[in-house]
Amino acid sequence: MEDYLEKIYELMNEKGYARVSDIASSLAVQPSSVTKMLQKLDENKYVSYEKYRGIMLTARGQRMGRLMKERHAMLAEFLRMLGVAEETLQKDVEGIEHHVSPKTLESLQALVVFFQDNPSALEAFLAFQSRTSES
Repeated sequence: MEDYLEKIYELMNEKGYARVSDIASSLAVQPSSVTKMLQKLDENKYVSYEKYRGIMLTARGQRMGRLMKERHAMLAEFLRMLGVAEETLQKDVEGIEHHVSPKTLESLQALVVFFQDNPSALEAFLAFQSRTSES
């Protein structure tokens, strides 16, 4: 559900609209899967969806979509800080998003902010990581 909300939020911000076909191609799923999820999101008041009419995020859906997008960006930034290659990064972010508790995500967010505010600490960590990987 979260991937769909994040993608709809992203498409709405980029294009001003989101279509079933756009969501399906972006998430590499069948349009019928998107339609089923849209119905579920509509039932849960995240979107307003009418077949052949379009998709609109509700205020609740907007908040959740923005939160998912921000969480995704934070995790990507964290992995970049650690030197994870871009081709690995997105796959790892998707895995982390779905398997880590909200409390752990909060801790990771705090660590990202700490490293941003203390670049010398990040440099020290990366130097340590480099030394230990050489052994």
